[in-house]
Amino acid sequence: MTRILLTVLFAASVALAQQRQPNIVVIVADDLGYGELSIQGNPEIPTPNIDSIAEGGVRFTNGYVTAPNCSPSRAGLLTGRYQTRFGHEFNPIGAGNVEPGAGLPVRETTFVETLHDAGYATSLVGKWHLGGTAPFHPQRRGFDDFYGFLHEGHYFVPPPWLGVTTMLRRRALPGGAQGRQQFGSVIYTTHMGHNEPPYDADNPILLGGQPVAEETYLTDAITREAIGRIEAHQQRPFFLMVAYNAVHSPLQGADAYMERFASIEDVHRRIFAAMLSNLDDGVGEILEALRERNLERDTLVIFLSDNGGPTRELTSSNLPLHGGKGSVYEGGLRVPFMMRWPGHLPEGVVEDRPVISLDIAATALALAGAESEQPLDGVNLMPFLAGNSTGRPHEEFYWRQGQRIAVRVGDWKLLRNDRRNPDAWELYNLSDDIGETNNLIDQMADRTAALREVLERLDGQMVDRAF
Repeated sequence: MTRILLTVLFAASVALAQQRQPNIVVIVADDLGYGELSIQGNPEIPTPNIDSIAEGGVRFTNGYVTAPNCSPSRAGLLTGRYQTRFGHEFNPIGAGNVEPGAGLPVRETTFVETLHDAGYATSLVGKWHLGGTAPFHPQRRGFDDFYGFLHEGHYFVPPPWLGVTTMLRRRALPGGAQGRQQFGSVIYTTHMGHNEPPYDADNPILLGGQPVAEETYLTDAITREAIGRIEAHQQRPFFLMVAYNAVHSPLQGADAYMERFASIEDVHRRIFAAMLSNLDDGVGEILEALRERNLERDTLVIFLSDNGGPTRELTSSNLPLHGGKGSVYEGGLRVPFMMRWPGHLPEGVVEDRPVISLDIAATALALAGAESEQPLDGVNLMPFLAGNSTGRPHEEFYWRQGQRIAVRVGDWKLLRNDRRNPDAWELYNLSDDIGETNNLIDQMADRTAALREVLERLDGQMVDRAF
């Protein structure tokens, strides 16, 4: 009788363990180009820790985001819905972050809110960029706690920028000169033709809702705070979003990392390498924190960039793709994207079926046993990755930002990237032209018409910008 009871209790405990809601950690890099990770083909800057997510899980070579810049991309990620459905089409910067109504519309439900109501501890560490005023604060959008900043960027150390090499954009150098000039550890460059934005103006580092004085290099501080959340919430299911602002400008490389890449002659590229390597080490520390607490098998880790790299600004490479941040070419929309969950996902798989950041919400909610209050554009990827569903998770993708617009149907992509010419359409077959080098628009009228029909149908479902 005792043996039977013990057997029943053991079976019940196993069932409860199997039903445990998994932890979910989403790590978002900022402006990291498709070709910059060593696992993506970059031989110059080792990224072993980020690479380990792919080596122990799944790397998506056709992984997309919903917009070619920060804020609308994050709006799509956190809602699981195309942000153009609710008017969050453009990218507020500077003082635009505090304009009335500028932010993720409050009528939209983030999947984090749904996870929270399903019993998850929810934390955001790092960059928000979905509204800089009170109604849009992360703690009003589903996050229990928040450490970070609200606008599009932030300096990595406070003035006078000690312990780093800094490169800043300027319209002109002293005496009206053009080019690049160094003053101590600060370098000014005119190659972009404009000034560095005042990122820190009215944009403090916050703990919850209160400003804090942060002296630690910001990538390291974000890592520290992320590990603190893992420690604090390890006894219950948690959702942690780690939104690094690296490798977004301003360009500031910490001294130790600058020494690591002393062999890179161009200081512009050397600073970028230092920032990316620092980010990679931070990801390694987060992964180690999960290992140390025996949480690896209970935690789905997702890594992606919020958009393609701005090559001219940062040197961030999108090779072999065409274009970059701000464009609807592949280089603006296709990003490093990988997932790892030991014991639940295959290891070392390169997955070429197209997926999109919208799928993160649908996957997370399915794993949590929760349902969205709103219809989602993403799908749960787990059946596809576990081999239970064949075919593609998606046949159609859609992007729009003002006059720039694109649609992907199967392997075909129709786009218009020239904002000044509404008739400048381009057609590419991505299966054999990943770099979008051979425009087939004049050769395939029927294919173009079919894609235009899909584009017009999807575009008709969207709304104009709301702010």
